[in-house]
Amino acid sequence: MTFLLDRLHRAGMTDVVSVEAVAGGLAAVAGIARRRDGSAVFVKAFAETPEDDVFAAEAEGLTALRELGGVATPEVIRADRELLVLSVLRPRPSDEGFWERLAHAVARLHTSTTHPRFGWHRDNWLGRRRQVNTWADDGFAFFAEHRLLRWLGEPRVEAALDAGDRAALERLCTRLPDLLPDRPAGLTHGDLWTQNVMATADGRPALIDPAVSYMWAEVDLAHVWTTAPPPEARRFFAVYAELTSLDGGWPDRMPIIQLRQHLAVLAQFDDDWGAADLIRATLAPFRPRR
Repeated sequence: MTFLLDRLHRAGMTDVVSVEAVAGGLAAVAGIARRRDGSAVFVKAFAETPEDDVFAAEAEGLTALRELGGVATPEVIRADRELLVLSVLRPRPSDEGFWERLAHAVARLHTSTTHPRFGWHRDNWLGRRRQVNTWADDGFAFFAEHRLLRWLGEPRVEAALDAGDRAALERLCTRLPDLLPDRPAGLTHGDLWTQNVMATADGRPALIDPAVSYMWAEVDLAHVWTTAPPPEARRFFAVYAELTSLDGGWPDRMPIIQLRQHLAVLAQFDDDWGAADLIRATLAPFRPRR
């Protein structure tokens, strides 16, 4: 991990003696940096120089989740254009009790941060792409414009989806008020797949890599639901539904809400892990009839 070691030294952290690579992230290069005094920090950077505000926006998101939503997040040690340095978290334990605690934390985040508008005071980042957070009063319009249709201009999306797929997505967007319940906005993590769930030193659930905004809570729920949660995570969904009085039809809505993430994956990675097929399957009922 010479790349990260050089970045750290260039930033003045010359007491770092080694960096061990960590797996899991898709957009950045990450590692655990060992310091001369025996302590360690988590560090990540992009191989190519990112936009000025990528890591600043992520650091702000971590702070918002912690201070506004009461969720445990790593301490931000350094955030500049080239580097993000955080305190080290632990891998999550493999037990139902942990996922039940996570359900309480996420339910508290969503229910204690309701907001009259959808969006955020600045744009931030979902992987390597900017997430547009322009304020809106209408959640359906916000989701359609800034979370679904915004991906249609991306080259990989244009190559993967045909004219019928694009027309189907546009038709789905016009029908969102009929397909989804009218929910208030709350603070959402925005990229809550299972790899972004960690644990603190004392075993509490902790979240990393946010793309925060005030949005429908089910954006986070859909991301956990569709990213291969382990068997012990079944308690998460049951407890979250109970705490938030979620109606029994919520699983049926997950494919539509998760279109946002499938489109983002398709836009950014050569291997889309089946995202294009999932998008087409969800859009099939909305394709023009011949």
